[in-house]
Amino acid sequence: MKPQVLWGCFCLLCFSLLRAAKGDLQLLSFQPRTLYRYRYTLDVQLHHTSTPSPRGARLQAETLIHLHRLWRDRGGDELLQVKIHDVKAQRHPGEERSQNSAGGSPVEIALSPEAQAELQQPVFISWNSGKVKAFYGNEAENILISNLKRGIISLFQLQPHAGTTVEEDASGSCQVTYTVSNHSITKTKDLLSCSKPKSGFTSINKIFGVEWQPSSRSQYVVKDNLLQSVVAEESHEVAPALRSRSSIKISSRQQLQLVSPAKPGPAEVSGQSLKDVLAGTEAQPQPLGMASLPFRRVCTHCPSLRAFLKAFDRQRVQTDTSKVAATWQFQRFIQMLRSAKKRDILQLLRRAPEETRPFLVEAAVATQSVASLAALSDFLDFSKEPRSLLEKFLYAAAFSPRPSGQLLHLVLDKLDGKHLAPEIWETGIVAVGSLVGKLCQQKLCGLQVVERGVETILRGLRGAKEEPEVLIYLLALGNTRLPEIIPTLLDHAEDGPTAVTAAATTALQRFPAPHVSSKVKRVMRRIFHQKRKNYDKTCRLAAAEILLDNHPLPMDVINILLATSEMETEMATFLLLKVQNSLRDHHHHLAKKIMKDIMGDPRINNYNFFSKVGISSSFSGPLTVTQDLASTFGLDLLFLEGGFLRKSVSDFSLLSHGQRLRAAQVTFEAQGMESMMGENLSEGEEEPELMAGMSATFFDVQLRPVIFFQGYTDLMAKVLLNSGGPTSVVKGNLLLMDHHQVIPLQSGLQVTVKLQGGLGLDISADMDVSIWEQELKTSVSARGSLAMDFQAELDSPFLQATLRSQTEVETSIHFDTKLRFSSSPVLMCLQLREEQVPYREVFTVSQSAGSQSSTARKGRRGSVPAREFALHQTNSKVCNLLLTAEKE
Repeated sequence: MKPQVLWGCFCLLCFSLLRAAKGDLQLLSFQPRTLYRYRYTLDVQLHHTSTPSPRGARLQAETLIHLHRLWRDRGGDELLQVKIHDVKAQRHPGEERSQNSAGGSPVEIALSPEAQAELQQPVFISWNSGKVKAFYGNEAENILISNLKRGIISLFQLQPHAGTTVEEDASGSCQVTYTVSNHSITKTKDLLSCSKPKSGFTSINKIFGVEWQPSSRSQYVVKDNLLQSVVAEESHEVAPALRSRSSIKISSRQQLQLVSPAKPGPAEVSGQSLKDVLAGTEAQPQPLGMASLPFRRVCTHCPSLRAFLKAFDRQRVQTDTSKVAATWQFQRFIQMLRSAKKRDILQLLRRAPEETRPFLVEAAVATQSVASLAALSDFLDFSKEPRSLLEKFLYAAAFSPRPSGQLLHLVLDKLDGKHLAPEIWETGIVAVGSLVGKLCQQKLCGLQVVERGVETILRGLRGAKEEPEVLIYLLALGNTRLPEIIPTLLDHAEDGPTAVTAAATTALQRFPAPHVSSKVKRVMRRIFHQKRKNYDKTCRLAAAEILLDNHPLPMDVINILLATSEMETEMATFLLLKVQNSLRDHHHHLAKKIMKDIMGDPRINNYNFFSKVGISSSFSGPLTVTQDLASTFGLDLLFLEGGFLRKSVSDFSLLSHGQRLRAAQVTFEAQGMESMMGENLSEGEEEPELMAGMSATFFDVQLRPVIFFQGYTDLMAKVLLNSGGPTSVVKGNLLLMDHHQVIPLQSGLQVTVKLQGGLGLDISADMDVSIWEQELKTSVSARGSLAMDFQAELDSPFLQATLRSQTEVETSIHFDTKLRFSSSPVLMCLQLREEQVPYREVFTVSQSAGSQSSTARKGRRGSVPAREFALHQTNSKVCNLLLTAEKE
């Protein structure tokens, strides 16, 4: 034997041994003139994980797959024809209210002749040793049937050697990892990595989104270069981020088993190229993508706006936003308007009574369709409409969970070049800031309308002549939270008058830690330590908070503590508590080291330093903790030396899945009281105008401030005439949750996940000053209702199923402060109480297959008892004292 031949045999032997050592299998192929038959079964289930709930939906299907090789080129690419035969499908009906079906046992699904004909149309794949290189079929075919065939073809997508790669199948283009052992191949697919045709939307804030936990694993058996069997299993668990107990689980199992023995099949087709061969087939297929196409279900029972308008005079619109019935109606209107035409929406707005128009405007803004925005553009006349209606429109836009560029365009157009009432103009600028920020969070900063919005605010700020105008523009910049506007805020914070510095530092507090750079910290140090000029105590405290809450340096903490030795008692007390809270709540990992440095510094670790005790306070703590959510309450109270309240900040925050949301923050502020109380101002401090007001932030959107009184004359008028009364902070309906997600299963079936959550809010605040009784009372009352509709829809050629979870809650929270400064020391009582909270949950399973349908429903209701939160022990004692004296 020639040496070359021996060397070739040796190399081939080594190559085979190496492949065996790695666990790789030989190349796969299908033989010519052979008909391969595979038994294919599919089992898909959906069920609620919560109890009690109805039994879920289940679809089982079985068919015979015929496969043969049509053609093979010199490079090894094979053209395979795949055809479905003898499809059988059955469903499992629900437990209750079954129609046209026997309860319990599986029910056969009768397929229409049209569906059977389309199912039997063959498809073609270009295939090379397990890799599906191209897919061909009838592009006019029913989407659901075409996707089902994609699911079957996806089982032929594999590789005979270990490794990680990117593959395309019915799930999209996904990262997959292969392991090989003997005749077995295991494929694990990372479904979170899949890229697929864009469809759906979600709320910007992940707290109001959907948690999705998918998994996919396929087991292949290959013998003698031939695919023997496949078992592919995947599961998906989806749930509202705020309530995992309402989760829905979807599981899908595909099995493909070779039926032995193989039979003689058609001969191969001759042809020079793949294109020629395909053109010569009877079906004349076109190239198609492997990824499943999104299917949109037509709702046959959904209410239409046109039908509503026909019975308009008999319809009643709920207007009490704190009642859950109004919140459900709000969501139904959104669903109606999303499929409505502009002329119908415009007719609705024009025919509606004046008292229901604000409700309908909020629904039209939340709908955010092209038709609804066009109707609003025609309907709203900023020179004529009532101020309250225009404010509703602007605040609805500001609170939008996923605003579009068209919505910002509409707001800017309505504000542009018009002489508006100050309240409308201020609210509009605030809304523009919120919309710009949310669009940038959606990575839409590059839109021309976003650039126009930013320029509108910055140009207005540069041209502002009066201080109130400057404050509103700074507030709007804070709502954008854009890093590029930080230098502008820093300039105003350091160089502006007291009110401007306060507004700019407040805006800077809203930025996350990564944007609080060393430059920002340098400016905050100069403000706190008053390096260039004297600043109001509230501005200095805000600067200190920025330093403390964003990765503080030990030296910053020490310098802030040292500075308290030169401060008045109340400011020093407040700041010492702030340092403790910051180290405990935000930087506990640094606390040990910083405390060690502090206690080692004799300038701090001494009795004189810690002996100052005022009545100012700062604390925070948990209100409610669940599996998915932690809600916290924080309260800052800064008093003047004479015992009068200078500033109070009440904060309600939500923490869920690594996200933090400021659900509500209400700030009461009184300035200029020093002269009334006979106090002296600090050296270099400006004497501010007598004023009391309130500012509020809801769901990370800061609203236009509210002034209770401004000037001594205004104060006396309100005291003498008792014309104050609660001030409405926000009242209306918000769409908090708006999620639409399409999940293509590997089997080719589709699951659509929808979440819609509406919130009805009625929040009012009041400040009552009694000069004669020397008392100050503040109160914040929040009444609200939450309605959440979560559902998963399964669409297939055989069955449509919907699992639905509906949750509703009504709540009412009151936060009151009472301060009596006639006594010494000043007595202060804080009360946070929640009324009884009724709730209800309903779980529904609906199925439809041809003329057969079934619906099952279960639910539960209950209530959480009323409660009063014990804030701290000293507060409880003072409250007992004050409330007892009040009753007497």
